[in-house]
This record gives sequence, structure tokens and C-alpha cells, in this order.
Amino acid sequence: MPLVALLALAVYFVGEMIQDKFGLLGVAAVGFLTVGVKTKNTACLSIGTVALVILGQSAVS
Repeated sequence: MPLVALLALAVYFVGEMIQDKFGLLGVAAVGFLTVGVKTKNTACLSIGTVALVILGQSAVS
């Protein structure tokens, strides 16, 4: 049970870090990526990956 609580806390903090760096679009991209992996849906997986790559490129520049 404590492992689940620690994992949930870690997921929360990662989500907050993504939202701080990339905003709402970053959270949506991670959501698409997660749904794509869980359901093995290549369309969702591709949308999430492309959005994160574009956001990452704009953050570097």
C-alpha cells in the first residue's frame, strides 16, 4: 500500500512539472501518449509523441 501512495505522489509531481514547463498542451500530449500506450492505439501514441517533440523543440529554442 505505501508503494502505491508513493507512486501516485510521483505521478502527481511529474504532471505538475510537465504543466509548469509545457502548459496545458503538454499535459494533453502526455495524456494522449499514456492512452496510446495503455490501449495500444497508434493514433493516440503518435499524436502524443509528435506534440511532445514539438513542445520540446520550442522549449529548447
